[in-house]
Amino acid sequence: QVQLVESGGGLVQPGGSLRLSCAASGRIWRIYDMGWYRQAPGKQRDLVARSNRGGSTNYTDSVKGRFTMSRDNAKNAVYLQMNSLKPEDTAVYFCYADVGMGISSTTYSYWGQGTQVTVSS
Repeated sequence: QVQLVESGGGLVQPGGSLRLSCAASGRIWRIYDMGWYRQAPGKQRDLVARSNRGGSTNYTDSVKGRFTMSRDNAKNAVYLQMNSLKPEDTAVYFCYADVGMGISSTTYSYWGQGTQVTVSS
């Protein structure tokens, strides 16, 4: 059993910054892909940023140059530094991880509970 615990969401004015954190705990052998998705009301859940264990990160075009994701594999943690925030960034942000349990080659996908980010004046 794996849990992803997120923090750092909140209300910020346009142009402001927030830093999201996510730490995975539980029965973890290794986390492969890890990253962030977001979902606005009435919209599908979309990729924000995602990296493999080696640190190669894929960002959605709308956040490139503004958001920076980082990983700490030793802590099973991932972070999202969000700068120059825009109203269209408003969404629930979800942490994501593909986890190997160490008992087989199978991996399992886990999601955090989500943290609300609201960008508004």
